[in-house]
Amino acid sequence: MPRSLRIALLLAPSGLLMCVFLYGLIRLIGSSLVTDGQIDLSYYEAIFSRADYVAMLGRTLRIAAMTTFFCLLLGFPTAYYVARYRGNRNFLLLMIIFPWLVSIVVRSYGWVVILGPRGLINGFLTWTGLIERPAKLMYNDFGVILGLVHVLLPFMIIAILSVLMQIPRNLEEASMSLGGRPSYSFRTVLLPLSLPGVLTGITLVYLMATGAIVTPLLLGGLGDTMLGTEIFQEVMHFFDYPKAAALATVLLITALAVVLPIQILERWVARRLSDGGSQ
Repeated sequence: MPRSLRIALLLAPSGLLMCVFLYGLIRLIGSSLVTDGQIDLSYYEAIFSRADYVAMLGRTLRIAAMTTFFCLLLGFPTAYYVARYRGNRNFLLLMIIFPWLVSIVVRSYGWVVILGPRGLINGFLTWTGLIERPAKLMYNDFGVILGLVHVLLPFMIIAILSVLMQIPRNLEEASMSLGGRPSYSFRTVLLPLSLPGVLTGITLVYLMATGAIVTPLLLGGLGDTMLGTEIFQEVMHFFDYPKAAALATVLLITALAVVLPIQILERWVARRLSDGGSQ
């Protein structure tokens, strides 16, 4: 069998899935733009003319950005520690991926038990006399961000770890042996080489945060919804598919406006690193 034919057969399942995805995406965008065979922008006009929908879009982008920031803040040190750990690294990897073995509904509801008005934290603070009435730890941005960070942090760690594992330890040692301080070695050696993993983790976490449904629904409530939960309600409760398609298209465009520059930056960094490595 020719090599080109073998490659085509191996890529056929992925190509089929991509075609189905593109077909569904085109139908999604088309259902929000076309009514009775004519271009109709009324759904988009209704979305951007309502202050609550504009605020919902801003809340979605803000929560996704904050979730990505905190995942990076916690994920990079964790990935670095695991990558440089000299003992049994498999146990640490198991602890990182262990949350994936539990349903996202169970994990999000666990935060309801902890953060609720009669939850673990409020119960302890009330018992110690530090507060007189329960603090509002959920049904706001804080609860949603905390839940999303818990759910999405493993994706950031794995993305960064996959790159850090390929960076030889002796590069940092060589930098420090030439007089560079640990902070200088980190800034000039480790951080530039780890940027592809960092950018991949940022992309994954941001995209999943913008489209999150279960966690914002349980920890954010119905008062401070995100676009993902609103789309879910429009489909499942009101059966307004064109409006849900318009909301999904807006979410897609705003996500791409952030992700595409990150992808361009990631390719530029990878090209610079490969060029530097070949010199």
